[in-house]
Amino acid sequence: MTITIRRIAILTTLLAAFVVALGAYTRLKDAGLGCPDWPGCYGFLTVPESAQEVKIAEALFPDAPVEAEKGWPEMIHRYFASFLGLLILIQAALCFKYYQRSSPSAKADRARSSIKLPFFLVGLVICQGLFGMWTVTLKLWPQVVSGHLLGGFATLSLLFLHVLRSFNYASENELPKQTVQCASGVFKWTLLGLGLVLGQIFLGAWTAANYAALACPDFPTCQGEWLPEMNFPQGFNLAQSIGPNYLGGLMDSASRVAIHMTHRLGALVLSAYLIWMLWQVRNVVRKPALLVLAALVLQIILGIVNVLWLIPLPIAVAHNAGGAVLLLTMVNLNYRLYLLKSVRQHDETTRINCEAIS
Repeated sequence: MTITIRRIAILTTLLAAFVVALGAYTRLKDAGLGCPDWPGCYGFLTVPESAQEVKIAEALFPDAPVEAEKGWPEMIHRYFASFLGLLILIQAALCFKYYQRSSPSAKADRARSSIKLPFFLVGLVICQGLFGMWTVTLKLWPQVVSGHLLGGFATLSLLFLHVLRSFNYASENELPKQTVQCASGVFKWTLLGLGLVLGQIFLGAWTAANYAALACPDFPTCQGEWLPEMNFPQGFNLAQSIGPNYLGGLMDSASRVAIHMTHRLGALVLSAYLIWMLWQVRNVVRKPALLVLAALVLQIILGIVNVLWLIPLPIAVAHNAGGAVLLLTMVNLNYRLYLLKSVRQHDETTRINCEAIS
């Protein structure tokens, strides 16, 4: 059963990564309202293309002319997201079956904890479905679009965590022989780093939802200035009204510049902190730390290229995917440290290494 759970977990995580990238592509193609209704498209299960179907669709939605080139990315995203939801449900059922087959002592300990995350993911993917619906029905309201994007990243990272945990279902005692002191000393800093990554992802989501990516077409300055005009109260107004069509964004230039520059500053702060954090953990979890560093460097390069090349679609999608990769490497780093914290073995050589980084 554990092998089956592991395979389903890996497949579901890979599909979630694809759905996140596909969602970014749909958003960057301005296809978020390619279908003005939900869950269908102009009342059909697929995008209307024949003359008769288009006539019916435009009669039902006179304010939304049929654009098949935008409708298909939206519908394909929905199809894959629905399949992802089905896989998450199957995964939860398998984990529950594994729990039911466990011994009474295991049910009270390891097996019980193994079903909490899969069932939480079922609830999360239901919420994601609601946010997907509201994204359309509320016409790309920035708060919903940002929440939907964050929910996608949360789903992906928790599925990845489930994969990491699945490799320990049957190998609970096969953990690295490191000391508690080593992991405990740096775990709080990596947790903070994970929180900062999540904060930066929110800034990226808010930038995308308000179409602020092109507010500064140059780098490192913005519109030729180091300190351009910025309207922070309006740029970060989370009480925007429901009702208008937010496709293309409704904020003025100064508001979008404020969002864009905050995202840049956040990237600078995050980069500085992660580099410092990785230096602290270099002797405890070297390989996971190197993965974080590689993901960070790649994301910085993609972000700069995005601006200089005026947000080309492939680079923009890659930048979104890079954010997901950075998040997953941080999840991996924190999980490895969590495992080390759980080990109650002490080794004198490792203690010396810990002192070297303290």
